[in-house]
Amino acid sequence: QVQLVESGGGLVQAGGSLRLSCAASGRTSVSYVMGWFRQAPGKEREFVAAISGDGGSTYYADSVKGRFTISRDNAKNTVYLQMSGLKPDETAVYYCTARYGLTTQALLMRPGSYNYWGQGTQVTVSS
Repeated sequence: QVQLVESGGGLVQAGGSLRLSCAASGRTSVSYVMGWFRQAPGKEREFVAAISGDGGSTYYADSVKGRFTISRDNAKNTVYLQMSGLKPDETAVYYCTARYGLTTQALLMRPGSYNYWGQGTQVTVSS
């Protein structure tokens, strides 16, 4: 089992920045791919970014490329999502997620490909 706890959400003005953190505990290892999804009210859960176990490969939704950066510190069992240039329509609950083993990019973008989820952290972007 892997437990995930997100932090760092909050209220930010449009164009601002936030850094989300996700602390993992339990049976963690560099074999776990970590990811971030978000879900706005009334919408489906949406892929944001993912990172391979060794941090050598990263994947982003087209909508966040160039503005968001995913990273991980395996010594601390923590993954980060640095977000900049935030937009009001990016207001959502942001979820950290993990899966064992790397797979295709297409599958990494699907919520069903992940085994573990955190409780989420609210990000609100005001206009």
